[in-house]
Amino acid sequence: MKSLIDFESLKFEFANCSCGIPHSLVFPYQESFPGLVHHVGEILLKQTFPRRLLLVADCQTLQASTGILESLREFSLKKQIYEDVRLAELCESERIQQLASDSDGILAVGTGSIHDICRYAAATIQKPLCLFATAPSMDGFASYNAALTHHQFKETYAAKTPEIILADTTILANSPAELKAAGFGDMVAKYVALIDWQVAHLLIDEPFCPKVARLTRMAADHIMSLAKQLQTVNEESAQAVFEGLLLTGIGMGLTKTSRPASGTEHILSHFWECQKLLEGKMSDFHGKKVGVATLLIMKKYAELAEIESVSAVPEQCDWKAIYQAYGPLAKQVKAINFPKTITKNIDPQKISDLWPKIREIIRSVPSVEEIRQAMIDAGCALTTDEIGISDTLRDLGLAFHPYMRHRLSLYRLLNMIDA
Repeated sequence: MKSLIDFESLKFEFANCSCGIPHSLVFPYQESFPGLVHHVGEILLKQTFPRRLLLVADCQTLQASTGILESLREFSLKKQIYEDVRLAELCESERIQQLASDSDGILAVGTGSIHDICRYAAATIQKPLCLFATAPSMDGFASYNAALTHHQFKETYAAKTPEIILADTTILANSPAELKAAGFGDMVAKYVALIDWQVAHLLIDEPFCPKVARLTRMAADHIMSLAKQLQTVNEESAQAVFEGLLLTGIGMGLTKTSRPASGTEHILSHFWECQKLLEGKMSDFHGKKVGVATLLIMKKYAELAEIESVSAVPEQCDWKAIYQAYGPLAKQVKAINFPKTITKNIDPQKISDLWPKIREIIRSVPSVEEIRQAMIDAGCALTTDEIGISDTLRDLGLAFHPYMRHRLSLYRLLNMIDA
C-alpha cells in the first residue's frame, strides 16, 4: 500500500514553514512491512543502533513478536519482561532508567504504557530508543512527551521521539480487535483536538501551525475512510491507522505541544483514569476511553454550533466544588490553576465577537453522527457503560475535567457563555 508518510517531503515542507513555531524535530527512521519482526536486528545494525540493549516488553507483546529475539542474536540483550503493563507509572520509568544504566540503548517492544515509560526513561538518561510496535492502539509513537501517572495523578512529562520506529504489518493486522478499535478511537479524537487548538489560537493567540493541523486532519480523515476494514485482518487498514497515529506524534514533535493530537477529550479520559485509580481500580484502554469522550464532547460542541450568538462573562468558578471533586488530588489541581488561570486574560467580549468564527471551526470537522457511525463500523466502544465508567463519574468528569490542565479548550469556556 502507498504510505501516508513521505519524510523527505515533510522535512522540506516544515523547513520552510512560516507559522512562527520553530520546527526542530529530527524525524525518526521508520519502516514497516510484512515479516519485519524477523529483520529487526538487521535493520538496527544498518542504522548503527547500539548492540548492548535493554529490551523492555510484557508477556503479551513479546509473544506477539515471535522471532524478534532470534533476529537479535548479534546483540547483547538485557531483558525486562513484565507480566502486563496497563499503567504507565513514573516510578516504573525510573526503574527502567536504572536497569538501562549499563546498556547503550533501549528497545521497547509494545505500545501504550511500555512505550511511555521507555520514552521518558530514554530521554532522562540520554539513551537512543527504538520502538517495535505491536498494535496500532495509541498516538504516542513519535511523540516527544509521555503521559505518566504519579501518586494517582496523570501528568505530561517531556520525553523523546524514538530514533527508530518499526512495525510488522502482519502483527499489526493480527493484533486484538479491541486494540485496533482503541487506535481508531484515539484518531477520531483529533477532531476535538483541532477545534480546541484553533479556539485557543483565536482567543489567547496560542501558537498554531496550519500545516501541522492539515497533516493531522489528513491522517484522521484517511483513517475514518477505513473504518469498515478495521475489524478484519487487513494489513492496509492496520498500517494506515499505525501511520496516522505516527503522523500525529510527528505533529506534536514539530510543534513541541500535544495540541495536534489531544484536546479536552484526552483530559476527560485522564480525569476518569485518575478517579478510578483513587478507587484502586484500573481503567480501560486509553484509546477506548478517548473515543467515548470524543462522542460526549462533540455532542456538546454540536449543540454550541447551533447557537447563533452568545453573551460572555468572566469565568466564575466554584473552586470549593472543584477541589472537592478532585479529593486528594486537589493540591495538584490548585497548583495548575493558580496564581494564573488559563482564562484570566480572556476578554469576554472577544468570545462574543468571535462566536461566528468559533461556530465555523466546530462545523469544519465531521459531525458527531458521522464520527459515531465510523466508530460503530470500526467496532469501538460508544458509551461510558462499555468502558466501566458510571453515570456519576461520567457527569463528574464532564463538569470538572477542564481544571486538570493549564490548557484552554472550548469546553473550558462553557461557564463563560450565556446563550
